[in-house]
Amino acid sequence: MTKDRFKVGIVGIQPGRSWGAMAHLPALRALSDDFEIVGVANTSHASAQTAAAACGIPRAFSSVAELVGSPEVDIVVVTVKVPHHFEIVSAAIQAGKQVYCEWPLGNGLAEAQELARLAQEKGILGVVGTQARFAPEVEYLSALIADGFIGEVLSSSLVASGMAWGATVEERNAYLLDLENGATMLTIPFGHTMAAVRTVLGGIIELSARLASRRTTANVIETGETRPMTSHDQVVVDCLLDNGAPFSIHYRGGMPRGTGLLWEINGSEGDLQVRGENGHAQMVRLSIHGASHADTTLRPLEIPDSYLAGWPQDPVPGNVTRVYARMAADLRNGTRTAPTFDDAVALHRLIAAVETAASTGCRVSL
Repeated sequence: MTKDRFKVGIVGIQPGRSWGAMAHLPALRALSDDFEIVGVANTSHASAQTAAAACGIPRAFSSVAELVGSPEVDIVVVTVKVPHHFEIVSAAIQAGKQVYCEWPLGNGLAEAQELARLAQEKGILGVVGTQARFAPEVEYLSALIADGFIGEVLSSSLVASGMAWGATVEERNAYLLDLENGATMLTIPFGHTMAAVRTVLGGIIELSARLASRRTTANVIETGETRPMTSHDQVVVDCLLDNGAPFSIHYRGGMPRGTGLLWEINGSEGDLQVRGENGHAQMVRLSIHGASHADTTLRPLEIPDSYLAGWPQDPVPGNVTRVYARMAADLRNGTRTAPTFDDAVALHRLIAAVETAASTGCRVSL
């Protein structure tokens, strides 16, 4: 597929506060040689008109169906809440559009598998937004390990805060409290971070897990109202990596008072440590500390300029920009370097294995 610029229609823009506005708009505009934003659709025409006017988008489509069916649109970008992903993405595929869908791809493994099947059947490039794997710190971490900085990986552990799923919640995020919506601490921060972990350390071949609900309610910040919370606020997973190394993970709901994200990798010749202000590795600035061979203490490791130059410095649009750049290259060259719907299915399968292990109390093989 060769074009001077790919024409993009975005579903789900709330000026100044939605992920589409904060991440996708600046990412696409940073790649203006590859992409042209032609329009937006929201839940109503009036909402789309407001978003278009505030964000400088040329057209407000009257409906999602009009955007998906428009000959002006080459790529449909889906940035709405998870329960709506399946309907919009499947409609876009049926209309012959290329698709960029935010993670999670579907509300559960079955939806993701069906969307991947539809995309393959229609010959559509489906890209999923698991951008943490392309963060410059994650790419540098992969290079350090590949170059033998710590020798053979012996074990790893990760503890992180989910930020949401704590004692309080913003009204606009209250849907996260309901397990049935598929937007949980397990699917969102855990899922995004596991995409990066799998890139660095390889696959997980078996695991056991515990999902706990230590909080059963949350207070809405704006109103003080108490809402039930069925999403888990504790995720504990014990894994075996495909190289035989053990790996432990603990995600905790709520805002961090101390550790936001701490990922340690122990090797035969050294150690690496990744830190972040919270557990959403896809959207925070990470730092790397390391000790190798004769080093007796960890020291900060600067990310080489080659990993940073030419990209937005803010990690929110910066990491999304890296995915879009790969998508453009894949459409032009027939390659598959951006995370695809098949990659999303593999990640959904990992999450389903965690859920199965937690519900049965049995160790699960992948």
